[in-house]
Amino acid sequence: MNKWAHLSGIGFSVIFGFSFMFSKILLDFIMPMGVIAYRFLVAFLVFEILRQLKIVKINIKLKESFPIFLVAIFQPVMYFIFETFGLQLTTSAEAGLMIALIPIFVTILSAFILKEKPKTIQVLFILVSFIGVIIIQLFKPDIGFNTNILGFALLLLAVISAALFNIASRSASKTHKAVDTTYLMMFMGMISFNSIYIIQLLSNNQIHRYYENLINIQVVIPILYLGVIASILGFFLVNFTLSKVPAHVSSIYANISTIVSVLAGYFFLQEDIYLNHFIGGILIIIGIYGTTRVNYLVKKKRFINDQTHPNIS
Repeated sequence: MNKWAHLSGIGFSVIFGFSFMFSKILLDFIMPMGVIAYRFLVAFLVFEILRQLKIVKINIKLKESFPIFLVAIFQPVMYFIFETFGLQLTTSAEAGLMIALIPIFVTILSAFILKEKPKTIQVLFILVSFIGVIIIQLFKPDIGFNTNILGFALLLLAVISAALFNIASRSASKTHKAVDTTYLMMFMGMISFNSIYIIQLLSNNQIHRYYENLINIQVVIPILYLGVIASILGFFLVNFTLSKVPAHVSSIYANISTIVSVLAGYFFLQEDIYLNHFIGGILIIIGIYGTTRVNYLVKKKRFINDQTHPNIS
């Protein structure tokens, strides 16, 4: 397969894996919606500075922007709203299990919408990777389930939104560059989440906290990571990967984030690692390698056939 797509998939997975750690740090100081609001505020401001300095070139025409506008609606707007409020009503284990369903939903939807049908062996590898995530989540020492129906429904909507984002980004990549899609995603995220956060602060008579948080060094550093690295670079790599490989292949990389988040918690937050983490991690890697390897072999076979039997017009 395209080596840049492979590296890009690993890259965004590692970046998002560390974002869980920085989000945990921020939640000691800021409410969940505030974390997301600052994240996309910083992301858009940095992106806009880069655009003004002509370091990056954005070419978005209003009449042709619907495909990438749709991408931005699914991710970050719908996904983060559903995930944030869903997490407040469920346990971390429940959320982890639900989010692990994203590659499966992507596989199903991409087959019907994009007509990108995976090979049977790829489906099996995707399931192996999914089982790996389940093993990591189910055997947490502090696991708990509260079966909150509303929380479950919100997380399911988050999963569907993430799956539709993969489909929409894959489709939009045919007419728009990854940098344009990412720019609009940052803009939509900034507007949406800062509006919600400001309304929350106003309702609690705490609007002063909006700017006070931004001068706290313990808050600024994690926000810079989430805004610049995780949002701008991370989502650019996602969109780039989706422009090079089928959606079901790109989405499977996300499971690497589970491994990275466990390692980040162990090395930086003094969290424990257990046997289930190793078993789950091995299954995740096997699933990802198998899925991407089959995709490479299919493309290679198709290329050979095209060279052997060229179309004669």
